[in-house]
Amino acid sequence: QVQLVESGGGSVQAGGSLRLSCAVSGYTGSSLYLAWFRQAPGKEREGVAGIGINGNIRYSDSVKGRFAISKDNAKGTLYLQMNSLKPEDTAMYYCAGDERFLSWLHLQPSLYAYWGQGTQVTVSS
Repeated sequence: QVQLVESGGGSVQAGGSLRLSCAVSGYTGSSLYLAWFRQAPGKEREGVAGIGINGNIRYSDSVKGRFAISKDNAKGTLYLQMNSLKPEDTAMYYCAGDERFLSWLHLQPSLYAYWGQGTQVTVSS
């Protein structure tokens, strides 16, 4: 059973930085696409960044140039470095995984089979 466990959330002031981590375990296959999503109160869950099995990366326009997704396959960990944080980045952040290329291509939550429980990020002005 695939398990994803996020950590690293917290409260920061605008302009600050946070680094989220997601520990991935239980996956025995050879191709797992990973991504970060976020959901603010009253809003739909949206894709933030995705990383493919070959390291190809996609970002949403709202975080491009400020956030960086990476993974350490040896440690089984996904990261999201968040810089220049804005109040509008406040949300619950989730990591997700799926074995299909389409999940990376479209970065839509409905395409991801595996989810973590989320970690809260709050950015104050």
